[in-house]
Amino acid sequence: MPSTALAAGIATGIGSLPHRDAYAAAALVLRCLPDLPAVPQLPCRSPLELLIAQATFGIEGMSVDAAGHVRVDDAFDPARSVEPRIDANAHAGLLAFVDTAEAQPPRRAKAQVTGPLTLGTAFTEAGVPAEAAFPFAARVARANARAVEELFAARLPNTALVLFFDEPALVRWRNNDDPPLDREMATDMLSTALAAPACTTGVHVCGTGDLRIALAAGPNVVHFDVDALCVEDSISLCRFIDGGGWVAWGAVPTHRPIGEHPAPLWKNLLDAWCELTRRGCDPVRLRTQALVAPACGLAGHGTSQAERAMLLARELGNRVHDQAAATKLAVGA
Repeated sequence: MPSTALAAGIATGIGSLPHRDAYAAAALVLRCLPDLPAVPQLPCRSPLELLIAQATFGIEGMSVDAAGHVRVDDAFDPARSVEPRIDANAHAGLLAFVDTAEAQPPRRAKAQVTGPLTLGTAFTEAGVPAEAAFPFAARVARANARAVEELFAARLPNTALVLFFDEPALVRWRNNDDPPLDREMATDMLSTALAAPACTTGVHVCGTGDLRIALAAGPNVVHFDVDALCVEDSISLCRFIDGGGWVAWGAVPTHRPIGEHPAPLWKNLLDAWCELTRRGCDPVRLRTQALVAPACGLAGHGTSQAERAMLLARELGNRVHDQAAATKLAVGA
């Protein structure tokens, strides 16, 4: 299975960093997160690296304003074929990462593309009818995923790619009685996107997004903020883990001060695990199928704060690794 590229306690990132120098950002993630460095997205360097702008770069009839909102003109045709472009302006973080990593390729790396539900939601908000917006968004997401996978295959052929679909729009399904797409259709659309690349795949659930849709879509890995975990999701999460799914625990907060020491963050993660264990989760799998990351992107932080968040994730990952090893020994694995 693709998820054999993973190992307990590996730390990674969600993507966005505050840097304006793409090569400095690439060097930082390779140094701070050596086991699973995360390709940086740099919206402070250019608005073209914002989530929607990067995903729709080069699509005729579409543009994105400074606030990240899609604009559609008469040239837009949702039936047109999608030709993804990896461009030096819109993908500076990605290209700098590949350039930097070629000197000493990491065993594995994590990249991300915008998910189909987030793209489809943005398109409907721009005035595209939902029946056209979401199928087109799914094609864009699949094409972008394959383009990133092909880039890694060509430039870093010995690096195992872990490709996440970023889905901040999942909050629309948890917090809205009238979501932009039926839940079953949304799950199928995300599942189809996850099947497009051959590599290990993941879903980033932002904030209070609908975790159950992400789990049901069948990724190898799901990432969410530990502070946003809802006990109502415990049954679905336990089934996902029992089925071999991995969790990238967003254990380093990005919405509040984090301090200098990992101990409070470690206690918070252990408390979540204890609660899930009480609700039926396998305590061994919780630890042996666990990655660690900041809760969300770090573009809104200073560069030193972003570095600290990644290093804290790495420290927590070391603790997860040690607990996973000890747990295996305790059960005779």
